[in-house]
Amino acid sequence: MEISRLSDILGVRISGVDSSQPLDEDVASALNAALDEHQVVVLPGQRHSTASFSRFSRLFGPAEPHVIDTFHHRAEPNILVLSNVHRDGKPIGLVDAGTYFHSDYSYLAIPARCTMLYAIKMPPMKSGTTFANQRRAYEDLPETTRAKLEGLVANHHYGNRNDLDLRSRTVASVLTPDQSDRVTWVKHALVRNHPGNGKPNLYAVSGSSFTIDGMSDDESLALLEKLRLHSTQEKYCYTHEYQVGDVIIWDNCSLLHRAPLTDLQGHARTLWRITVKERPQLVY
Repeated sequence: MEISRLSDILGVRISGVDSSQPLDEDVASALNAALDEHQVVVLPGQRHSTASFSRFSRLFGPAEPHVIDTFHHRAEPNILVLSNVHRDGKPIGLVDAGTYFHSDYSYLAIPARCTMLYAIKMPPMKSGTTFANQRRAYEDLPETTRAKLEGLVANHHYGNRNDLDLRSRTVASVLTPDQSDRVTWVKHALVRNHPGNGKPNLYAVSGSSFTIDGMSDDESLALLEKLRLHSTQEKYCYTHEYQVGDVIIWDNCSLLHRAPLTDLQGHARTLWRITVKERPQLVY
């Protein structure tokens, strides 16, 4: 394996790995360690079937199908299709998915450890995913603020607290009534220790967090918005522009991310996504 940095703030590119083939324990361990440390791992030049992509995801933990089962891949329900392509007048995948900063599955009691995308068709213009380093953002907070956050618990629900207009492109992907019935309120610490390395991180201060236990709604929103603005500053962010064949894996425990909101002018953009949940015994 050859490892190179993607940016000064986060991420590595690892070449010399064929993720479509069964990988031995040493390689799997090295990939997991790289993810815990660098938060984003990119494997360029991959070629996957649905079966090989699903097998690869299991090196990181148990996959969890997205609540929006409308766009599960027919051959593999753990794969969510992200695409702007239409067939017979119908979309084959989610188009504007998560275009606001969030952490995947933070609206579930057992949230996501990591998410991986496989780039199949990419447009010529920029349409990458932006990541914000929540470990570094927490470390840079004043000591008095870190002390204030200790022990605080946020209430999460599926949605984008900054945009609840179902007609908006930046609202959380709209659920059907049946899908909506499958999500409810859950609680997560505002600062969580990473399940792999134990380091503290701000957790999901943007997206699904709506209130904080022991605070009024106004107080909750003021603190959450202060943390969102702090933790998504440009100095904490890196945007990865995909090449066809990229497999990218990111750490939801220590990152916020947002998908692009762009006009692709008729160019196709299709990716496969699998999200891996934290193992129950690792939840803090």
